[in-house]
Amino acid sequence: MKAIRVQSALGLLLRPRIAPASLTPLQMRCVHRESGPPSIPPPIPLVPDVQTFLTVIGRGLSQHAAKFPTWEALFSLTSPQLKELGIEPPRTRRYLIQWRQKFRLGKFGIGGDLQHVENGTAQLRVLEVEKDPLTRQKHVVNVPAGKSVEEIPRDELVKVKGYKVRGARAIAGPYALPLKDSAGSQITVTEGMWEDKRGHKVDGGERRRAEVRFRRGVAQRKAARERQGFY
Repeated sequence: MKAIRVQSALGLLLRPRIAPASLTPLQMRCVHRESGPPSIPPPIPLVPDVQTFLTVIGRGLSQHAAKFPTWEALFSLTSPQLKELGIEPPRTRRYLIQWRQKFRLGKFGIGGDLQHVENGTAQLRVLEVEKDPLTRQKHVVNVPAGKSVEEIPRDELVKVKGYKVRGARAIAGPYALPLKDSAGSQITVTEGMWEDKRGHKVDGGERRRAEVRFRRGVAQRKAARERQGFY
């Protein structure tokens, strides 16, 4: 009886397993087909075309702008296709793909919420709001070029994130330059203004750090012995 039980147990262990229906290759292929092409996000006022997008994300990607004939091509090409276009090294392709996904999700860099942009330049003004008879709040707003805050209806004024009012009417923030009339500031599209800066490797990075520091210690101890007259 015991031998029969052992044989039955071995039979269960050696029996070929059948994959669950949810993991069958046929259904996996169907799911892959239904996923569809990647979504193409619409441009924004600060980033209206391929050249500007590649310029603001930095890392020298603006030199590849001519390789993307349309906005749709920029957001639909796969990593192997980017490689064929000559987008090298691989970390540059990964960086571009990461920024494409951020843009799809609406995660823009500084100035991504601007609504009035002409030829890559946006103007900022100071809006004063009376909270109570003794308190006035100041906000930085984006207005069309050459317009003052008083000329724009209140509901059309766009508050801009990342900028503050200092002193009477000075606007402080990234890439904000004062206008000649001192009535506000302007922002101009600049190379790398959205760039995610790479970290600086110290002593060769994480993989080689221990080895580099060990060899340095050996050399320092050897130099100390030589200075003391021990050879």
